[in-house]
Amino acid sequence: MRRRFVLVSAVVTVLVVAVFAVPLAWLAYQYAYDRAMSGAEREVVAVGTVLAVDGDRGEILHAVASTSAGQANRLTVHLPDGTVAGPSGWAPRAVTRRVLRTGRGETLPVGDGVVHLHPTPTATGGVAVVEILVPDGLLHRGVHLAWAGLASVSLLLVVGAAVLADRLAAGPVRATRQLARAAGALGDGDLTVRVVPDGPPEIASAGAAFNDLAGRVAALLAAERELVADLSHRLRTPLTALRLGVEALPDGADKDRLSGAAEAVEQQVDAVIARAREPLAASPAGHCDLRAVVGERVAYWAALAEDQDRSFTLGPIPAPVMVPVPDAELCDALDSLLGNVFRHTPEGTGFAVRVATEPGRATVTIDDAGPGIPAAPRRGRSDSSTGLGLSIARRVAEAGGGELTIGTSPLGGARVVLAFTTTAAQRG
Repeated sequence: MRRRFVLVSAVVTVLVVAVFAVPLAWLAYQYAYDRAMSGAEREVVAVGTVLAVDGDRGEILHAVASTSAGQANRLTVHLPDGTVAGPSGWAPRAVTRRVLRTGRGETLPVGDGVVHLHPTPTATGGVAVVEILVPDGLLHRGVHLAWAGLASVSLLLVVGAAVLADRLAAGPVRATRQLARAAGALGDGDLTVRVVPDGPPEIASAGAAFNDLAGRVAALLAAERELVADLSHRLRTPLTALRLGVEALPDGADKDRLSGAAEAVEQQVDAVIARAREPLAASPAGHCDLRAVVGERVAYWAALAEDQDRSFTLGPIPAPVMVPVPDAELCDALDSLLGNVFRHTPEGTGFAVRVATEPGRATVTIDDAGPGIPAAPRRGRSDSSTGLGLSIARRVAEAGGGELTIGTSPLGGARVVLAFTTTAAQRG
């Protein structure tokens, strides 16, 4: 923006300067030309006066020699008898004869300047022609100096306008950059960021509006996070009752499985409360072994799959696959997708999990033999679904530099593919 202000100011100043400088340059040139020609006219008149009062050749030569043009051999007199008092002349003889015949003076260019011929009556009753050469040096004397002065003033005006525009644009640009940095910080989760309204009224008004927006967003998110923490905390009461009920069961595999499930739910509730109390900008960082996490979660759901008579397969994973996602986040995504299989397909429905790798990319594919997912579901697999499972999985995939795609499984049901970029360590 600042550069554009300077560029526009410089262009406008150049146009304005050109409008005035070009005519002034032409006037300087014309003034020098007229000054040189006026000086030549005065010298011609001085010699013509001598011709009019005295026809003696010696006096005429003395008059020619007394002028600056005569001293520089630039002035001559063509006498009526055909002789010349001074140099031989510079104009063609035809032009000289025409001036003698018509009695009108002429000015014509020659190689190194212009020559002026002026008819003058003599004391003897004839007509003489005074010829004077005005060289380019006299015609252009002072022109280049005047042009250099105009160019210097023009350049000074352009530079001054550019510097002034830069100074004037500094305030708006600084205020705009401050607002942009604050907006970026707010987007990164810094809810405390504010700006000092500065610059032109429009930008200052935008800064004040940004501060108001940031305050409202902070208040809304704080209320939302408190609500999430409160709701999660309320789950402890039924969870406690559930654990008491599990402890009342006779010892056995069922009690152990239910106790482990209750403990896992309690851990998730604690994680939700802790996450709700973290600063918004604090996002989990790290990476994990995709092979290990997938194997662990499939083994976790295998017990329930056996109880529901579900067949399942886990494709072989030949080597560790490191992805830029924390293991807890990846566990949540996989549990959401595998839990969807158990919630939205009939018991006995099989599923398959497969991990594939390629340079810089890894995918987890979950296929099931259920009814599939509608082409354009409103939230999830059915109208009764909240859609949170797919949303969680999509968020985790995008955080890992990948994406979530939904399609049709070769088993006849739904196919969900989680894609991730692999970490530098894995690529190496």
